[in-house]
Amino acid sequence: MDKTWTQDLLDFLDRSPTCYHAVAELAAKLTTAGYRPLQEQEPWTLEPGQGYFVIRGQASLAAFRVPEGPWRGFAIAAAHSDSPTFKVREEAEVSGAGKTMRLSVEPYGGGIYRSWLDRPLSVAGRVLVRTAAGVEPRLVNVDRDLLVIPSVAIHMDRAVNKGTALDPAVDLLPLLGMEDKGAFRRLIAAAAGVEEADLVTTDLFLYPRMRGTCVGAAGEFLCAPRLDDLQCVYGCLQGFLAAGTGESMPVLCVFHNEEVGSGTWQGADSTFLTDILSRAAAALGRTGEAYQTSVAESFLVSADNAHAVHPAHPEYADKQEFPVLNGGVVVKYNANQHYTTDALSDAVFRELCRRAEVPVQRYSNRADLPGGSTLGNISTSHLSIPSVDIGLPQLAMHSCCEVAGVRDTEALARVMTVYFATGMHRLPGGGMALA
Repeated sequence: MDKTWTQDLLDFLDRSPTCYHAVAELAAKLTTAGYRPLQEQEPWTLEPGQGYFVIRGQASLAAFRVPEGPWRGFAIAAAHSDSPTFKVREEAEVSGAGKTMRLSVEPYGGGIYRSWLDRPLSVAGRVLVRTAAGVEPRLVNVDRDLLVIPSVAIHMDRAVNKGTALDPAVDLLPLLGMEDKGAFRRLIAAAAGVEEADLVTTDLFLYPRMRGTCVGAAGEFLCAPRLDDLQCVYGCLQGFLAAGTGESMPVLCVFHNEEVGSGTWQGADSTFLTDILSRAAAALGRTGEAYQTSVAESFLVSADNAHAVHPAHPEYADKQEFPVLNGGVVVKYNANQHYTTDALSDAVFRELCRRAEVPVQRYSNRADLPGGSTLGNISTSHLSIPSVDIGLPQLAMHSCCEVAGVRDTEALARVMTVYFATGMHRLPGGGMALA
């Protein structure tokens, strides 16, 4: 992967401490590329050849580009903006022993708790502030080393290296400082640039202060927070922006709340994607049956990272179908359809990888170890189209700091460039033609 591009990915991760900041970064990149924002509460007028994007809830984004000529269906890619972390409660300050003050937090998603201990942390997210027009959201990032969750010393917990359980309500509240009632709210108001009296409520999360970096003898690995799933978000965005004109309308959708089930107004289990597709089609004169035929000619790539075989624990991987770091894009398969990949969508995506000259790997859970699911099967419950679940191989998934291969991001960007420029046509016999 080109060093400049690697640095751009690391910069994107660094500027995206929360899902809200990630979506703001995506909007900035799309705006720079000439895409125009649309508002859901306003009528849409679309122009051939123009790109647009829509933001819902400040944490989900859908972008699409109107074809200049005839088009068949939608070429959709979906990823997610959120990562496991800790949400700061509204009544944040908790007095601790020794006249200290901690923050009241609760886990968001299924993280590896111990990875958050003994490292500099801070707080970022959004706040709602009172203005003359009503309540308005503002992004906030306390951009300095602010917090730490200290471990209990081994002298007091001799069993710590045997796997001491951590109680989120006791062991994972970060240390803010010495007792000073109201200090946290004053700090957040200052970061938002408002008077404390105008600070109405908050959506704030912890994030690790470490900056992503390259490690390894040849710098071949990425070590960074939030690789799941911002690495896929970045790779899909690069392909989306680089793709030429094809016979499909390219659509990139980045959902919030995947880590907690997607059942929100901005998640994959909402109407966000179908709202965008139906409104875009209607603005171009395709309603009713014309819209349905467009949907029937569509395809979804669900992009969410996959488990690479662990160097110390290969026994956790399937003996035949395990991905490796820097081995290329991963196609994920599960017989019980926790992943949406089937023979048709697998074949279509492998053909795209062949055209892009991108290496492709296959991932299946070990048969006796249940794996997770992702947003593909949630999205297709609302939009009945062929779908393939893919990802990039990584280690330490859901840790505070994750590990991935440097070369794999470029592989994803290359195949997505081909995908977004490829028109697909459903064949009567059940196959798909790729233009």
